[in-house]
Amino acid sequence: MTAHRDLVGLVESIRAGNGPARNPYWETLTVDASVARRAAVLILFGTLDNVPAESGKPLAPADLDVLLLERAHTLDDHPGQVAFPGGGIDPDESPVAAALREAQEETGVDPRGVEVLGALPELALPRGNYLVTPVLGWWASPSPVHVVDYGESAQVFRVPVRDLLDPENRAMATVTRMDRTFQSPAFTVKDVVVWGFTGMILNELFDQLGWSVPWDRTRLHPLNV
Repeated sequence: MTAHRDLVGLVESIRAGNGPARNPYWETLTVDASVARRAAVLILFGTLDNVPAESGKPLAPADLDVLLLERAHTLDDHPGQVAFPGGGIDPDESPVAAALREAQEETGVDPRGVEVLGALPELALPRGNYLVTPVLGWWASPSPVHVVDYGESAQVFRVPVRDLLDPENRAMATVTRMDRTFQSPAFTVKDVVVWGFTGMILNELFDQLGWSVPWDRTRLHPLNV
């Protein structure tokens, strides 16, 4: 696997209209586009920092990671959840510009070191009435990252992709609300659970890139949220 080449190839195939099929589940998530709030997130892959992967399985290059953050537990919206850096798109701002700006504001990442590979198709997030554009990036020149505002984020961290792909770190997160149980692909890494919207995006992205390996989808990880 050459990660950068695979990421570029995915973006190019989507632009050409012959990209991999999306998970039909996304089609069940809808919002009113006329009133929905626009947002963008930065999915930033790069060369691993000085924290090595825990998995020794050759599932991905040993030096490949992705940037994530844990939202502050005091927030009203998605408290404590792991997410990509990102936020609302300002008027007259592009999704790419918004993703880079928000990433800098939340993690301190230097946008000048980010090679923007392209924007992925917009996704609906009914909770909050958002239309979210994932922006795929490559960390060509990594810069130090940290929590900029503890009122917004509990931690900022880089996760080895090898650990994310390890079947031992995969499960279906379950959340029960109003006598209904919802499931989503999840990753248990760095003492956190990556689930929900972020877990779904990572799961599908790994599938589309051809990086995924089989994992036990009957393994459940109940969440108390």
